[in-house]
Amino acid sequence: MPGLKFRVLLDSEKKEEIFRDILISDTDNFESLYHAILKSFNFNGDQMASFYVSNDDWDKGHEINLMDMTYDDDSLDAPAATMKNAIIKDFLEEPDQKFILVYDFMRMWIFLVELIGFDRKEPEAPEMLLSMGNAPTEDSRKIMDDELFAANGDENLIDEDEDDLGLDEFDDDYSEDDLTDFNEYEY
Repeated sequence: MPGLKFRVLLDSEKKEEIFRDILISDTDNFESLYHAILKSFNFNGDQMASFYVSNDDWDKGHEINLMDMTYDDDSLDAPAATMKNAIIKDFLEEPDQKFILVYDFMRMWIFLVELIGFDRKEPEAPEMLLSMGNAPTEDSRKIMDDELFAANGDENLIDEDEDDLGLDEFDDDYSEDDLTDFNEYEY
């Protein structure tokens, strides 16, 4: 099975399906797949990203990072999987194997990647076979902190510690009056 066909669906705020079908060699690495996906959606590819091995419920499993982020942490049992060193066929456990690609952790672009078929020919480089829907521009999604704070800086600011009812989530009913009889030297 030298050629793998992946359908890559962009999780978009629009109500339309936006996806690309990509053919890639089974001996290629995740970094090649990453660049093929971003190129097919006209994204720059200059942000951090990770693939996650997934299941039929689209749960995140084992992470495959763009770069090694362990910083030589001796407490880790196994070395981190990086896209450059992770061969795609080594992570295929099901005939319809699924992966999640999270790109730009501030804007949280999510791509749902599913193996949809095989091809006898082995492509020399990843190929886009099908393009459906118009992809949004990479910067069209707001950075997540922008939603917390209004652009004009006035009374529209949201206190991060308060929930929707205006209650402080860290309120533990602590009162100075409760400790009036406390003497730390008696213990």
